[in-house]
Amino acid sequence: MFRLISFTLLLLPLCCLANGKILATPGVSQIEGSAGGGLVPWAQLAGYATEDEWAISGFCTQANVDDFELTSCGIQGNLYDRIELSYATQNFDVLPLSLKLSQDIYGAKVRLYGDLVYSDWPQLSLGVQYKKLTTPDIAYSLGAKDDNGTDIYIAMSKLHLGLLAGYNVLWNASFRYTTANEIGLLGFGGTNGNGAINAEVSVAVLLNNHLAIGTEYRQKPDNLGLKEDDWHDIFIAWFPNKHVSMTAAYINLGTIAGLPDQTGWYFSLTGYY
Repeated sequence: MFRLISFTLLLLPLCCLANGKILATPGVSQIEGSAGGGLVPWAQLAGYATEDEWAISGFCTQANVDDFELTSCGIQGNLYDRIELSYATQNFDVLPLSLKLSQDIYGAKVRLYGDLVYSDWPQLSLGVQYKKLTTPDIAYSLGAKDDNGTDIYIAMSKLHLGLLAGYNVLWNASFRYTTANEIGLLGFGGTNGNGAINAEVSVAVLLNNHLAIGTEYRQKPDNLGLKEDDWHDIFIAWFPNKHVSMTAAYINLGTIAGLPDQTGWYFSLTGYY
């Protein structure tokens, strides 16, 4: 998948380059394929396209905690700063059992209102993520009802210039309807629930034009009755230019499939055209 993304980006003609936005304002790549933080989709659309441009980007992410490893790679398109389309494929290794779980995620996001920087009110976007688990046996054995599901979310984002001692501050709040267990890797729905609206929040401080630090929090349902915990992280993101971004984070995923204290590290690379 990483080779496919790299090859696609290299084939794009130079006329397609989009760089009209301020550096770092698209955020980075979220593990389900949308633009935003690492754990939470934001209202911003992927890439640097303005209303008369389009853009494409690709990413790969690796997250390692005590008993699990997640690899997520994908591609994103931004059409005239109005519509974002994305695809991501995830592989989740259960280390104690030598098992691999996989799912595909198809996403779309529409900017409904505003601009991250220039409008008085926050930018507002509506997003959808269709998820298809390609390894459903473990999910069904744990009590999941389905091997596919659709998340629907609304996200609000705003960048405040010079808000904190002269530093720019960005915040995002999202509300997501989901039936997913562990974002879909353990199926959808279960005996303990079959859909809930969860909150997701992010805050970042831009230390300069190229560097941001922040934190994220993501609520999650407990459909399987396995004490599925909320997720949170502390991240640092580097934007050397408008063609690449890199993110590192300390992540706390709590209990996953009955295994507690899943903490570790997250690394992500995104290329923009």
